Amino acid sequence: MRRTTIITILSLFILSGCTSSGAFLSVNQTVVNLNEGNYTISATNVTGESEAAYVFGLSYSTGLTASTIALARIEGSGMLYTEALENLWENFETSGVSAEGQRLALTNVRYDADILNFIVYTKVKVTVRADVITFD
Repeated sequence: MRRTTIITILSLFILSGCTSSGAFLSVNQTVVNLNEGNYTISATNVTGESEAAYVFGLSYSTGLTASTIALARIEGSGMLYTEALENLWENFETSGVSAEGQRLALTNVRYDADILNFIVYTKVKVTVRADVITFD
């Protein structure tokens, strides 16, 4: 009886939790040739950040992606990469340049994850850093 109860509780814990994982990894890539001088560098090292916190879970990073397995999210939306990129564009526009209607691209994109793990609490912070170029 006791063993069945423990197995049931562990099963509920595993099945009722939440999970979050990383960036969009696309197989299709567009090659842009930047040797023709038809662009200008609008900004360098523009950053965007997002974070989320969870209880009774574990977060880990595998390089490009950060993943979390936890019972419940208590902070943030869990859309770390989306929010970090949106924050990057907001930070770019605070420099006085509007992204609306311009032909912009991100280059030299880097992803960093800062993870804090405790037994009952885990927090993930994703930072996206890139250079912004404008095509003439």
